[in-house]
Amino acid sequence: MTITRIDAGARMSEVVIHNDTIYYTAVPDNLDADAFEQTANTLAQIEAELEKHGSSKTRILDATIFLVDKADFAAMNKAWDAWVVAGEAPVRCTVQAGLMNPRYKVEIKVVAARQA
Repeated sequence: MTITRIDAGARMSEVVIHNDTIYYTAVPDNLDADAFEQTANTLAQIEAELEKHGSSKTRILDATIFLVDKADFAAMNKAWDAWVVAGEAPVRCTVQAGLMNPRYKVEIKVVAARQA
């Protein structure tokens, strides 16, 4: 069983691939944006990273969304619904959480399968 750690640091790796499963967590770059825009930005990063490693958003098995303010749930869902492919949605959980950077409104963790 092969484990590949990409951009591994002392504290964390950017991406971990175990056999044909990709583990990745993304945070927004646009820290002054609202929850909709931060979510859309984070999802775009996820899509790009998955494609770089031989997967796609249609191959996401599990997504955990960490949302700071539950009042942003509808805005986050609007971005998610525009991004996710109908009929290809993963298992998903949304948790209200205090994130380490006070400017983050959202953080998203995914587990995805690589292309066969």
